[in-house]
Amino acid sequence: MIKAAILGYGTVGSGVYKVLTMNRESIAARVGEEIEVAHVLDLREFPGDPAEGVLTHDFNDILSDPEVAIVVETMGGLKPAYSFTKAALEAGKSVCTSNKELVAEYGSDLLKTAAEHGVNYLFEASCGGGIPVIHAINEALTADCIMSVSGIVNGTTNYILTQMGQAGQSFSEALADAQKLGYAELHPEADVEGYDAQRKIAILSTLAYGRFISYKDVPVKGITEVTKDDIDAAARIGGKIKLVAESVRIEGGVSASVAPAFVGPEKMLYNVDGVMNAVALEGNAVGDLLFYGSGAGSLPTASAVAGDVVSIARTPKGAAYPNNWGCEKAELVEPGEEVRPFFVRFAGSLDEAAAAFGEIAKSAEADGEADILTAPMAGKEADKKAAAAAGKVIKMYRA
Repeated sequence: MIKAAILGYGTVGSGVYKVLTMNRESIAARVGEEIEVAHVLDLREFPGDPAEGVLTHDFNDILSDPEVAIVVETMGGLKPAYSFTKAALEAGKSVCTSNKELVAEYGSDLLKTAAEHGVNYLFEASCGGGIPVIHAINEALTADCIMSVSGIVNGTTNYILTQMGQAGQSFSEALADAQKLGYAELHPEADVEGYDAQRKIAILSTLAYGRFISYKDVPVKGITEVTKDDIDAAARIGGKIKLVAESVRIEGGVSASVAPAFVGPEKMLYNVDGVMNAVALEGNAVGDLLFYGSGAGSLPTASAVAGDVVSIARTPKGAAYPNNWGCEKAELVEPGEEVRPFFVRFAGSLDEAAAAFGEIAKSAEADGEADILTAPMAGKEADKKAAAAAGKVIKMYRA
């Protein structure tokens, strides 16, 4: 019997408890012995809940229990999640988490602590809910050199932009709907300003390239300035506006960013709509891969966390579970060096737009406006062309 404890009995924590109990037999068959939740930590009471009998309000009950081998941290935030996680690892207990904020801020420290004490720190659910992309990077793709990572990794913003495109809603209308449906928080800044995606791309990139990328160094722009007119203009040339988090190896290092982008139908992220998430990886041997699924929600996220519990349970005591996290800092290239097409809403004719931006790959005209997709160019070059266009550029998005 392997005993586990859950810190936080909210949406994800209660989901982990449910997954571990409802799939008890199949998990035991895979592990070779049963996994039992011995403690659930929360400040609240849950009368009549299945976890009521193992509920505790004191973290020391878990820390001092020598039979607890695995701790599940689903509290969110940094305090007290960091101190509790650190203490558990130092006590020789492996930890798995869905807390992207904690991993992005203290991942290097916590992984080092885990290694020093012969235990493991896993965080599959931190970047894509139920999507098993981290396990793929750490295990299945270890023979490849990953060249780029890009993704739609925030369901709230993806829902808002989808509603603006498909239902004709304004940003404020779509946000209000997202809040009513529980997809967006009352204070949604972390989502709509791109900070959630910023943390996730930093984690994924650190694993993909084996070099540490701090989320604080990743330029970020959210979706609050995206208008229905922008989305309609993109649609006129066959594209959509999505909040895309990406990083790519280029000469001199890695370019990483989060920003709204034009996504054409030839891209794997094009059909990722609603609250769904997806991560696209490009390997130098395997080519393009897409990992798609539910990026949030109780059971999808809990499935990924519980999967980490099983992975830890199947790892021999004292052995390190595969992890490609690098502590040496990656060389980040200044924004604007990467070469790509750009989507431009131009106040003028197509001839004027072509004169300003050069070769055009796709175009449409409507109401005195030219909507164009440029040939690939460096971001700095696109910015110079836009600045020289004498105020004719209404909006410009990367593609």
